[in-house]
Amino acid sequence: MSQSSQDVTVLEELSANKSFGGVYKRFRHYSRVLDCPMIFGIFLPEQAAHPRPKLLWWLSGLSCTDENFMQKAGAHRLASQLGLAIVCPDTSPRGLDLPGEHDAYDFGSGAGFYLNATEAPWRDHYRMYDYVLEELPQVVRANFELAERESIFGHSMGGHGALVLALRNPGRYASVSAFSPIVNPTAVPWGEKAFSGYLGEDRESWKQYDACELILAGSGKSDRLALFVDQGEADGFLENQLKTERLEQACAVSGHPLWLRRQPGYDHSYFFIASFVDDHLRYHAERLD
Repeated sequence: MSQSSQDVTVLEELSANKSFGGVYKRFRHYSRVLDCPMIFGIFLPEQAAHPRPKLLWWLSGLSCTDENFMQKAGAHRLASQLGLAIVCPDTSPRGLDLPGEHDAYDFGSGAGFYLNATEAPWRDHYRMYDYVLEELPQVVRANFELAERESIFGHSMGGHGALVLALRNPGRYASVSAFSPIVNPTAVPWGEKAFSGYLGEDRESWKQYDACELILAGSGKSDRLALFVDQGEADGFLENQLKTERLEQACAVSGHPLWLRRQPGYDHSYFFIASFVDDHLRYHAERLD
């Protein structure tokens, strides 16, 4: 069967591990949107207790794969109790070996930035926005019996992705939250590097993938979905890359609801995420009921 004719909803199971009464599985499938095979992970709570679990998306940060959250966040115990299915996509296409794709941790492999690239050679494959918003949900729902509503959260680059997807698609997600998100990527080094490479030098086109710009432009105002953000005050990336105060300012100017928690002493690592992930799981579960 040729790649163009492959059924994108067909999954190859790579692994399965029982965890807190549920099961964590990893699958490979062929993505037409990205024109390559992709891997994702899913945690499913105990089927007998939760035959139609609530759907929660997790978007990971720079250099991560689908495995980081599942192995480090400590989310399975409470997710099983709350009846949450958590799906973790990868952070970029893999195995394409495009020129320069593996040269840096913050561009190319592991750094898809949840956007649709428009510049060669990235535009034919680096379309993570469409993959997360459209294709992967179709794949997941074709293979698993899940509740209709869904929520989304993420970390760092993935926090950026979660906020942008929620702001650009009012009504799609019941809730959104983020750990240490890149809130203003059009004006920080990580974002400027990635957006220049993927989107070219037209900075106006960058704004569609910038949470602060979207809030100031009024995106999401039809339902004014509240943003829940946790930020560690000892995060080494806070001053130069994350700029959390800019999100706070944008929300204040536009009147967009924001619940921002500054956590003293916490850094950018999964120790931070694991310390507060239960709060986020409960937050989403309540809004998915």
